[in-house]
Amino acid sequence: MRGKRRAPRPGIQWRSPWTPVVGVAAALVVAGLVTVSHLAKDVRIVVDGHAVAIRSFAGSVHELLDEADVDVGFGDYLFPGGQEDLADGEQVVVRHARPITLTVDGHTTRHLVTAGNVGDALAELHLTQAGGRISAPPSGAVPLQGMALTMFTRRRVYVQAGGAGTWTRTTGASVREVLRQQRIRLQAGDRVDPPLDSFPPDGTVIRVVPAGPVLPPHTVPVLAAVARLNWAALAACESHGNPLSVSATGYYGMYRVSLPMWRAVGGQGTPDQWPAEEQTYRAQLLYQRIGGRWQAQWPNCGADLFG
Repeated sequence: MRGKRRAPRPGIQWRSPWTPVVGVAAALVVAGLVTVSHLAKDVRIVVDGHAVAIRSFAGSVHELLDEADVDVGFGDYLFPGGQEDLADGEQVVVRHARPITLTVDGHTTRHLVTAGNVGDALAELHLTQAGGRISAPPSGAVPLQGMALTMFTRRRVYVQAGGAGTWTRTTGASVREVLRQQRIRLQAGDRVDPPLDSFPPDGTVIRVVPAGPVLPPHTVPVLAAVARLNWAALAACESHGNPLSVSATGYYGMYRVSLPMWRAVGGQGTPDQWPAEEQTYRAQLLYQRIGGRWQAQWPNCGADLFG
């Protein structure tokens, strides 16, 4: 018996004339997406210590910063440079400049730094704390609007008081502060050289001279011709006019008189313990005592008496 006849197969619907066109378009879209995904870069921007991860199509660092709305101006730090090509995985660092008014040992200067804290700012300015004293802690922040910073370096000074002297290291802002650090109490009438409110730089010699005894009476008169000599010029030449001057060779006061000669004309203690007027009076008596032969007493400066 013969079987039934099969029905004819239906036509394949997707085999239309547009099928190749659709396939090509789809392939182009996929290729485009792949290309775009390859152009995108995952980068990291660190602005003043704050990091942000973004995906960008920028080709350069400048384009990235424009895209992220990050301004870079004069004095700011930027790495890599703005014209550099942007690579996938790049880290771009921006540190904005901030003004610092810096006073070191009394001298004030102004700077721009990009450091975020005081310690890094000092390092950027090639300064080291090295035991010095600063007005803000090294870890303290330097704000974008800037700040004022005061620093006193560690210095070596010599303090002579009460018949004894010693070298010491200090960050004191004044002679007064150094004496306070050394626990030296001043008495009424004490004289201090340099002045209490002056700044003591490295190598300063600070001398505390106690109040002298009661001035003895001027019983020996000074001749008018001797009084008319230029004693101020002699003092300026010998000691720059400093009543507290003491030389390493044992001469004292503004006229650099030795102790034997000082006592020979009635002086008490040491010349540097007395005010300028008393030292001048005793120097005039000494001139009279040696009969005006100044060459022996003041060989280098005595001629200034006649200037």
